[in-house]
Amino acid sequence: MAQPLVKKDDDRDDEVDYSPFLGIEKGAVLQEARVFNDPQLDPRRCSQVITKLLYLLNQGETFTKVEATEVFFAVTKLFQSRDMGLRRMVYVIIKELSPSADEVIIVTSSLMKDMTSKTDMYRANAIRVLFRITDGTLLTQIERYLKQAIVDKNPVVASAALVSGIHLLQTNPEIVKRWSNEVQEAVQSRAALVQFHALALLHQIRQNDRLAVNKLVSSLTRGSVRSPLAQCLLIRYTSQVIRESTNDTQTGDRPFYDFLEGCLRHKAEMVIFEAARAITELNGVTSRELTPAITVLQLFLSSSKPVLRFAAVRTLNKVAMSHPMAVTNCNIDMESLISDQNRSIATLAITTLLKTGNESSVDRLMKQITNFMSDIADEFKIVVVDAIRSLCLKFPLKHRSLMNFLSNILREEGGFEYKKAIVDSIVILIRDIPEAKESGLLHLCEFIEDCEFTYLSTQILHFLGIEGPKTSDPSKYIRYIYNRVHLENATVRAGAVSTLAKFGAMVDGLKPRIFVLLRRCLFDNDDEVRDRATLYLNTLGGDGAVVETDEGVKEFLFGSLDVPLVNLENSLKNYDPSEKAFDINSVPKDVKTQPLAEKKATSKKPTGLGAPPPGPPSTVDAYEKLLSSIPEFASFGKLFKSSAPVELTEAETEYAVNVVKHIFDGHVVFQYNCTNTIPEQLLENVTVIVDASEAEEFAEVASKPLRQLPYDSPGQTFVAFEKPEGVSAVGKFSNMLRFIVKEVFSLSHACNVSARLIQVLARLRMTE
Repeated sequence: MAQPLVKKDDDRDDEVDYSPFLGIEKGAVLQEARVFNDPQLDPRRCSQVITKLLYLLNQGETFTKVEATEVFFAVTKLFQSRDMGLRRMVYVIIKELSPSADEVIIVTSSLMKDMTSKTDMYRANAIRVLFRITDGTLLTQIERYLKQAIVDKNPVVASAALVSGIHLLQTNPEIVKRWSNEVQEAVQSRAALVQFHALALLHQIRQNDRLAVNKLVSSLTRGSVRSPLAQCLLIRYTSQVIRESTNDTQTGDRPFYDFLEGCLRHKAEMVIFEAARAITELNGVTSRELTPAITVLQLFLSSSKPVLRFAAVRTLNKVAMSHPMAVTNCNIDMESLISDQNRSIATLAITTLLKTGNESSVDRLMKQITNFMSDIADEFKIVVVDAIRSLCLKFPLKHRSLMNFLSNILREEGGFEYKKAIVDSIVILIRDIPEAKESGLLHLCEFIEDCEFTYLSTQILHFLGIEGPKTSDPSKYIRYIYNRVHLENATVRAGAVSTLAKFGAMVDGLKPRIFVLLRRCLFDNDDEVRDRATLYLNTLGGDGAVVETDEGVKEFLFGSLDVPLVNLENSLKNYDPSEKAFDINSVPKDVKTQPLAEKKATSKKPTGLGAPPPGPPSTVDAYEKLLSSIPEFASFGKLFKSSAPVELTEAETEYAVNVVKHIFDGHVVFQYNCTNTIPEQLLENVTVIVDASEAEEFAEVASKPLRQLPYDSPGQTFVAFEKPEGVSAVGKFSNMLRFIVKEVFSLSHACNVSARLIQVLARLRMTE
């Protein structure tokens, strides 16, 4: 039942919007669809039911084949209604249901009748639906009507035929290419959308023929295009021809450049901007060629339309990366945009000014940015911070004022990503500008006292341990580091202990003092902190003198670990204590699977602090070698492609499972990577039961179970399906993990049980 829009009072913040589709269920809507079979159709009620069906489909709800067929046959009965609104809804639902080939025949006659109707709305929509649901055999029968529709006087009908042709070109190119004459005629149409769609279709027809594209551009650049939309499209095609011609000729002349420059004087703003953007993106563009485009963009900076201001400043921001001097004439106009109400425009203006500004304007810009930073979101602040870092690297003599600015905003409120961007920038400046090391490290020490992010605190401590001992007065950092031992959580305290040890190993005069501080850490209530303190005390020696050689200690504290931590952890767990010491060379260096706690990587690669080294990528060759070694899959042939791992379970579940899909010519193999996260359990006969009831074209042919799955030791189980060769097949698979659980006693648990048994036996002897 549709819920009305409820407004509590006149305050807009208190408005409550209720969705008219709130709480609808597929079963109830399918029951309502029986209204399509009523002898006396109610157009309004039928339209509401179709709307609900469309909502369910767009929300990802899937209909079974039987349900979709029943709805489709019921909808076809609505063609008898003469209500135009209901007829349009019928067109939409037929396209969304995507009927099968045997069902299409039922509505084909009705759609063809509508396509030749005198009502233009019927004709346009019928063309769109026919193109969507029919195959090539039927298209040949109606091709004559489609050619007539392309040159129809009604622009709605002509655009519908052209847009349908654009989609059909992907599946039936040989049919669409026969329409070139009609499409060429439609390019000369006075209707804006018809000309736009006709030009797009004509270019796609000829896109594989460079000479034909050049002729098309050459003929149209003489002024026969009236539509601003088509003109923008022509500018893009012209830019493509210029790029290809420049790559081939390697001469100074640019064909069609005069056309782009002439478009800068067009009456439509979209055409002017498109031409300016095209000129700025030309390969090897010169300052003379840039000047007219920059002049036009400068005028847009003072426009009353926010979209024009945003488009202009974003384009100038890109130009400033390669031609900063060409944009300096716009600096005065961009400074006025710092106070723009649109924060995106203001952010782009500031970052552009930071790229184009000179050394004398840095201080003035910093004053303007200081007031600006408190009014924007963290995502915009990060962009500004990156620009400031680049400016500081460009003008190293200004590092003091820029470093102070970064330090001040570091103390303000903000999220983790924002604070991390600032810390990363300071770290990069310390590494690249030697004069900024002392002040930068002190700024980091001051920030760490109030830092609420454990990750940043530990990374700053790690960086202090590397750079701090190299400064002229390393002792001034000891107080900040040792305060972390008392005032922070266990993770940060452990990092502080390691940093102190690095100072003791690298600075001779600090060894006795560091030894005293480390001894105090032996009374910490955390095992990790105490263990690290004990380790470093034994390494440095009791009286502050190094037990081993200085080079050995430095290698131990600063040397890189060339084995993956997850492999080292597993090897230590499997190590059997004996007279033979643990050999780190026995740890495998290949990464088999991702750690359990690792989250999905973001699209943006981390930089600065904590940037992980690139790991070895999974290759098709490695998968192919693995699958060919399994007898059940050896006869499948050459592996075509393997997908990225897809997580099937949540990160907090007891059994972690992800799947990799391996595609062969006639088979699909699902590789399920399983991990047991419960130490007290051993899983045996691990298999994945795959329900392929919604994948009718696939048939299961083989499976390979996993014999045992110990704790935190990844394993794989496989299921193979046969699929039709040479054609694309789509299906939905449901997965269920099945296994046998066996309890496993750990060593510590067994020791506790033994101790309790001894106590019980002792009491029994005392009672005797």
